[in-house]
Amino acid sequence: MTNSHTGAAEPELARIADFGIDTTSRATGEVLRDYVGKLRRGDLGPLPALVTLAVLLVLFTTLSDDFLTLNNLTNLLHQGAGQTIVAMGIVYVLLIGEIDLSAGTASGVAASVLALHFQNNGNLLGALGGSVFYAFLLGLAVAVLLALLLRIWLGAALSALALVLVAAGVDANPWLEMLLAVCVGAAIGCLTGFAVSKVRIPSFIVTLGLFITWSGVVLQLVGPGGTVSIRQSPVLFAVANGSLSVAGSWALFLVVGTGYAAVVSYQHLSRLRHGLVAQPTVLVAGKVAAVLGCGGLATYLLTLNRSPHPELASIRGVPYVVPIILVLLIVGTFVLDRTRYGRHVYAVGNNRDAAHRAGVNVAKIRMSAFIICSSVAALGAIVYTSKVGSVDGSAGNGNLVLFAVGAAVIGGTSLFGGKGRLHDAILGGAVLATVQNGLNMLGFQAALVNIITGLVLVAAAGVDALSRRRSTARHET
Repeated sequence: MTNSHTGAAEPELARIADFGIDTTSRATGEVLRDYVGKLRRGDLGPLPALVTLAVLLVLFTTLSDDFLTLNNLTNLLHQGAGQTIVAMGIVYVLLIGEIDLSAGTASGVAASVLALHFQNNGNLLGALGGSVFYAFLLGLAVAVLLALLLRIWLGAALSALALVLVAAGVDANPWLEMLLAVCVGAAIGCLTGFAVSKVRIPSFIVTLGLFITWSGVVLQLVGPGGTVSIRQSPVLFAVANGSLSVAGSWALFLVVGTGYAAVVSYQHLSRLRHGLVAQPTVLVAGKVAAVLGCGGLATYLLTLNRSPHPELASIRGVPYVVPIILVLLIVGTFVLDRTRYGRHVYAVGNNRDAAHRAGVNVAKIRMSAFIICSSVAALGAIVYTSKVGSVDGSAGNGNLVLFAVGAAVIGGTSLFGGKGRLHDAILGGAVLATVQNGLNMLGFQAALVNIITGLVLVAAAGVDALSRRRSTARHET
């Protein structure tokens, strides 16, 4: 009897030993060796972007005495915010292995509707004329029906809200205008996502065609050579140009910093309590301390008076674009990391067929990614419109979407799907904003700025392709 029990226990002990890595914590040396191993396998993550950003900061600081000034660093936040927000939306589409070349001009449509609705006190019928107005309402209604068909309730609700606001001619209100812009972005995402997920037209073809289509819609709404100003609204103009108070800036740091420390500490202690793999407590504490230290230093610097004429005016506080980006980052990271929807997004991006066989509604996930992308792009359009104070016929056109895609890829999101995080867009956006700002300060002409920026994007795509090839080769061997 004893021997039989011993024999039954041995396989059980063997199975536990097989999973020993999942039930023990790792030392600092093991963590470092694992990280080096990931790099050798081609999983570079955000490392290339971090190195590039550090090199750029040193280079431009050396070449220009004005680059590392508080005023210029704050301008970097303002200048790169709209582009970075659009990139955060594009991350969702890249994660499922698709591309959205129309996000820029789609954001231009949302910005145009916002500006026209505001300037005409909600009377879009009078601003657009009967035929354009009713065609616009029809497009919103179609977007509602397509979202309902795939049971994407939030997309349907936002599209329906846009339909109601436009049809009812609700009086202008800055907060309502921003909501309307996001709702219009969601409706555009419904149209794009349905064409890709159900009609199964390649996303490159669909969004390339819609890039041209939406640029034409912007021209139709605003008019060739026309400009619609939003400077009359202090609220709209302050989105990208205003700042929190000094007290509000420190309150933001305390809330975000405390929340970050609490979440990271809880996750670490939870893994230790359940016997799962966990990083050394010293490294976790060091990471939290580094983040809080950098955040505290940034908050302190931004609460100093950065006015070029301090004797005439005082400009203090964290710019409003910072909490906007932080909210998008926190909410989006939670959705991708902690919800079933987020797991399905990564599953579709890694292997669409396998995800389908596992019971994932692939068409719904793909369409929803385009809805999120266009909605977030519309929020980026609000920031960009606020920065320049108006909307013209070129809104969202040009290089906006290319820079946004490039920002996501530079930060570490793969063009091939299944790999990436929202903070990649922020990191890549910082790299591109630094390149453009630094070159402009050095007096480079627009031609050279575009050439150098384009080469940075090509290099980022090349690093992504090479790292993926190396990783695939190792899996095959």
